[in-house]
Amino acid sequence: MGDHPPTGALSDQIAQLVRLEPARVERLRHEALTAPAPWKAEYGDYQSGGWWTTSLMNASGQAADVTITDCAAKPTALLEQMPATAELLAELGLSYMWVRLARLEANAFLWEHRDYDELTHAERHRLHIPLHTNSSAFLVTGGTKVHMSGGQIWRLTPTFAHGVCNLLGPDRIHLIADVYADDAYRNLAGPAEPETPDAEVLPEASQTVLADRLAAARRLADLGYIEAAERLLLRLFYSFALPEGTTYDLIAELHTCLGDTESSTRWAQAKTKLLALTA
Repeated sequence: MGDHPPTGALSDQIAQLVRLEPARVERLRHEALTAPAPWKAEYGDYQSGGWWTTSLMNASGQAADVTITDCAAKPTALLEQMPATAELLAELGLSYMWVRLARLEANAFLWEHRDYDELTHAERHRLHIPLHTNSSAFLVTGGTKVHMSGGQIWRLTPTFAHGVCNLLGPDRIHLIADVYADDAYRNLAGPAEPETPDAEVLPEASQTVLADRLAAARRLADLGYIEAAERLLLRLFYSFALPEGTTYDLIAELHTCLGDTESSTRWAQAKTKLLALTA
């Protein structure tokens, strides 16, 4: 069940670019933790709850405007209160589409999804600078678990299906910049490293394992814990290398077994939406 993901080296999906001076990272971290940010919950279909963002550069100049669009980004009032962060962004000299802080609480998840599908086809890239993190916070892409360690700029290609979790906390806070491809970006990115540190290939799940997890979800659902049953299946993405969309297929199958055709259809549609599949 599910669709196989596109092939490609892990370095095509995520890579470390450059290391930053520890003192500078500490200044960035201090600003992220202390700035009066208007954190907003957005993209509710993509997450478990506990994922918050606030904008530093965007189309409107308003920090509470967090829905990503194509634009020539301008600073928000929040960035004006974060001089070390503004200085770094200016030094990088990139063509910014959007810059934000993203905070993921303990026991919170961004479910498997793709980004950028609703935007134009201009070449763009996503940069992450981890500012406050822990070893239980990691990203999964291409069946591989990657802890994005601090002290450096990472490049993520979010057109590959991916998901993020923070299992134990404390909060994971990243500075995220979506940038248009230009000479400044290409000079920063350079050739990707062939291997990604802090990467762990997840085990494949046998049909027996998937059937056992589906049965466990069915038992929860029979007791009335429908949401817990769905989340049990969604979290498989963070433990096993699965064909793309498998968790959504399992939830749709769960609801079919429960005789809830409407919910089964809703989760099939969620798979199409979150993974940007052609209907």
